[in-house]
Amino acid sequence: MTDAQWSPGRRAGDAAEFLPVLDVTEPARRRRLTILFRLLLLIPHAVVLFFLEIAAFFTVVFGWFAALALGRLPAPVYRFLAGVLAYRTRVGASGMLLIDSYPPFTLTQPPHYPVRIDVRPTRLNRLAVLFRLILVIPAAIVQGLATSGWSALAILWWLITLILGRMPRPLFEATAATLRYEMRVSAYLSMLSPAYPKGLFGEDAALVPQEEPRSATRPLVMSTAGKALLVLFLVIGVISGVTTSVTRSSPDDSGYSMRP
Repeated sequence: MTDAQWSPGRRAGDAAEFLPVLDVTEPARRRRLTILFRLLLLIPHAVVLFFLEIAAFFTVVFGWFAALALGRLPAPVYRFLAGVLAYRTRVGASGMLLIDSYPPFTLTQPPHYPVRIDVRPTRLNRLAVLFRLILVIPAAIVQGLATSGWSALAILWWLITLILGRMPRPLFEATAATLRYEMRVSAYLSMLSPAYPKGLFGEDAALVPQEEPRSATRPLVMSTAGKALLVLFLVIGVISGVTTSVTRSSPDDSGYSMRP
């Protein structure tokens, strides 16, 4: 697990487009008391993230212009955005009950913490940077549907984990896949990675070199049940989006029909 963290530079043998990696050490058991009060416990992190996201937004805008000129993000910009991404991912993993450890208040990668991301700076294609907001739309839609579908049934996942004191493996796989894809979309949008987000349904373990570091999510090999749950997230996300659109438009339609 020592390699599964943010790296200050490329490594020998890295592909031109290194796909960001999420490493999660799955706990055998979870403390029911911390599950019960998980959202309350994460309120301080939500406050910190609110201000970090504001700072990250302006940093991304500056980084966009810098990347167009330099073909890469300046090192301080990259380090800050990578730190925010790692922090957001750790809080997200805790909120989605993937881990039982409380996230630390730091942008640096804490040693031995059960959630790590691996992103590596590479050269950026200026044309892809120029149209980044347009290019990311398909991936952002998929990510939004998966996250929305998971959130719509969050109370069910919370109850299951609270009652069992653990998260069933298929649910862990689908939840980790959702968080990882969200992390990859964020990394692409903030120009931390030139690799377009992919791998929503996991990887084939046979295609991952044996010398690569491994964890519960590296590689993320999903069972049939895990993939079915992920499809369920997407379907519920679509239904939720359609229902919201209809609900919002109905009052307007009714008001319009009653006008003389």
